[in-house]
Amino acid sequence: AAVKATTTSVESADVIRLMLQFCKENGLHRSLQVMQEESRVSLNTVDSLDGLLSDINHGRWDVVLQAVSYLSLPDNVQQDLYSQIALELAELKDVETALHLMRETAPMITMKQDNPERFLRMEALIKSNDFDVRRAYEGVPKEKRRSSIAQSIVKYVSVAPPSRLLALVGQAVKWQQHTGQLPPDGQIDVFRGVAANKVEEREQCPTMIAKKVKFGPKSHPECAAFSPDGQYCVTGSVDGFVEVWDYNSATLRKDLSYQDEGSFMMHDKAVIAVAFAKDSDLLATGSQDGQMKVWRASTGQCVRRFEHAHGEGITFISWSKDSTQILTASFDHNVRGHGLKSGKTLKEYRGHTSYVNSCIYTRDAGKVVSASSDGNVLIFDARTTEVLNTIVPPPPPHLNSSQAYAVNAAILAPSRPGETEDCIYVCTRTNTLLLMNLTGQVLKSYSSGKRDRADFAAMTTSPKGEWLYGVAEDHTLYCFDAESGNVEQTVKVAEKDVIGLVHHPSRNIVAAYSSDGTLSFLKP
Repeated sequence: AAVKATTTSVESADVIRLMLQFCKENGLHRSLQVMQEESRVSLNTVDSLDGLLSDINHGRWDVVLQAVSYLSLPDNVQQDLYSQIALELAELKDVETALHLMRETAPMITMKQDNPERFLRMEALIKSNDFDVRRAYEGVPKEKRRSSIAQSIVKYVSVAPPSRLLALVGQAVKWQQHTGQLPPDGQIDVFRGVAANKVEEREQCPTMIAKKVKFGPKSHPECAAFSPDGQYCVTGSVDGFVEVWDYNSATLRKDLSYQDEGSFMMHDKAVIAVAFAKDSDLLATGSQDGQMKVWRASTGQCVRRFEHAHGEGITFISWSKDSTQILTASFDHNVRGHGLKSGKTLKEYRGHTSYVNSCIYTRDAGKVVSASSDGNVLIFDARTTEVLNTIVPPPPPHLNSSQAYAVNAAILAPSRPGETEDCIYVCTRTNTLLLMNLTGQVLKSYSSGKRDRADFAAMTTSPKGEWLYGVAEDHTLYCFDAESGNVEQTVKVAEKDVIGLVHHPSRNIVAAYSSDGTLSFLKP
């Protein structure tokens, strides 16, 4: 069916009011004043009418004066208000301030010009050594005069929801994404009305710790993730907090109002797994007691709760490509798939005999790959949950091949030009990382060359796959050239055991988090 095109006209004064509100809310008081003077449009809105009425009725004049400074009121209403304030100051024996208000404020200067008799009568009342309340308030109780002034002011004032400009821009962007004028995800250049260009950097390995977050004495990060659009770095910590960081300054993101107000995303127990959906807003977190929550990172709101996603702690979380399902691994030896919409567990993948440390979907979403402390990588049919293949990553030659070595992680290797099959990087509790295919064939190995305190604890790759990073028991980051297999750089990243590594999706930034209570951002 055809949709009839409609046009809506917007008053230019309303556009200016949107800008005035933005200036007011962001402390741009001089800009607000100049814009009101030049445009002759005033904001004439307050956050709460009840609040303004209450402030006037209770004589909270400092708050009232600040509020009315943004309003355009008739001269007589302003003069009544300022007269009442001046008389009440005189009653309190603050004659100096009362006279200053009479002589220096615009409404009272106008009164002196237009109604000199009233002005002189008031000035005499204020200067009088014996302030006569009855005469000053013309026999009307002070509270009744306040109420009358309040009612005359609110006639000219309206209430507007906060942040209207940003809300309207957000709605416009969503509509353009819905109609295909803008891409459905990624950053948007609002001014030009196009998708913002991502920062493309030539891949380089880090050489130093650029910034560091130090957690409190009884806390440390247990997990971390960058959002796919590169905006956020989120950590889950042992004290149950989920925090969003600015990786450039290593400080909390205070532009997120919930964090600025001290209202954090939280679990009752330690948060040990975290992962973003493709839209970079939905964030899944898993805790030590097997609970999983899904949040909106932009608002801090919990949108879905899985009270018993697992019987024990959730060690790893990953999302399906379409963000409709969430895959979780656990200390309970199982992997489970959960429906975001239904809030229910849909699949269970069994076969491991120890802790499951990672779980991912293959690119076509047809298989699930899991890694466990039992020494195995299992390949499941994602739909039927059947085990298709059991891979036992071989240890390096100097170790006993009949012994099982815990597999800390198995992650998808970034696809390179010309490659058609999925390959995985495998991190075992040895001094060697492996590149394998899903049949179990070792395609390349990456050894640190060390034997003492050399077992790898965690790994990650650069976005395009040119670099492979592993962090070992010696608290050192080993940077491997993925093509040659050589160690090109080493960086000591912590004083105690490093728990994990994550890589920024488009920039040369690696985040390492450690049991010494640090989150370190490494750069070239």
